[in-house]
Amino acid sequence: MAEQTVNAAATITTSADSVKVPVCVTGANGFIGSWLVRTLLVCGYTTIHLSIMPGSDPSHLFSLPGANNPAVRLVVHEASLFDADSVAKAIEGCTGGGVFHVASPCSLEDPVDPQKELVDPAVHGTMNVLAAAKRFGVRRVVLTSSISAMVPNPGWPEGEVFDESSWTDLDYCKSRQKWYPVSKTLAEKSAWEFAKKNGLDVVAINPSTCLGQLLQPGLNASCAVLQQLLQGSEDTQEYHWLGAVHVKDVAKAQVLLFETPAASGRYLCTNGIHQFADFAKKVSELFPEFPVHRFTGETQPGLVGCKDAAKRLIDLGLSFTPVEDAVRDTIHSLKTNGFLGNADL
Repeated sequence: MAEQTVNAAATITTSADSVKVPVCVTGANGFIGSWLVRTLLVCGYTTIHLSIMPGSDPSHLFSLPGANNPAVRLVVHEASLFDADSVAKAIEGCTGGGVFHVASPCSLEDPVDPQKELVDPAVHGTMNVLAAAKRFGVRRVVLTSSISAMVPNPGWPEGEVFDESSWTDLDYCKSRQKWYPVSKTLAEKSAWEFAKKNGLDVVAINPSTCLGQLLQPGLNASCAVLQQLLQGSEDTQEYHWLGAVHVKDVAKAQVLLFETPAASGRYLCTNGIHQFADFAKKVSELFPEFPVHRFTGETQPGLVGCKDAAKRLIDLGLSFTPVEDAVRDTIHSLKTNGFLGNADL
């Protein structure tokens, strides 16, 4: 299936004077991508190009609210991030519209060849997406980066709250074999270089650990952090944690950044900054039936807490879902999908 178009009883309504521009979502059938497609449909977007990895399953996207609206076109494109032509095919119908670049490799297992499995696809994939966006006159690209492009940064001034000016220390990560932050950092830096050189409108969102209901059939890496915590893991998440955010807030923020002309630069997307130890304590109090490890001391040495760390997004009008609700939604979904063994529903 190289391309599939589905004109699918609607739960959304759009009026003639509020017709939305065509958009493309890469990584559309992943955790964040699925929520983004759901949010775009709710917001009235009627032409959405869905870029997915070859051989992956997008079928759950056609059960989303609004997907069966006769006015809606969900167009599936199988596109490898390395294949510039297939990426271009997914984006060519978005002239004057937008691209939400979400796709980036992330595995639950340590990579055998991190350069080949993580770094190259992230960087080259981003370049292929941006080149196609420039070629076809896309209005704006919303790049889904990560807090992994911001931390770890051991050189950050002591006692200061992390903000969008922080960049991950690549040498620090390479020396510790932490390749996902390397891939996200290099991809985002490459995107900014391309945007500056080619005059392309790019805005980046840097989400923290994303939680919430799984719309896709498989388990994603961020929800696996909570799954493993519930199963007694003592991993402090030292290199990968800044806070947590409900995935539905990330999707809302992505659309907000696309639709806000004045938006520019990087946007940290997290419901506060806090220690993973504090998060684990909260999870344990909410769900005492699980063997959640109680950490002592700081899991992220020197990390300064902050409730309104995502001030740039808050100033644009985004309201964050309480972390407790994100935890509840995730755990219910993990149970429903069988990712917590024999845990009672």
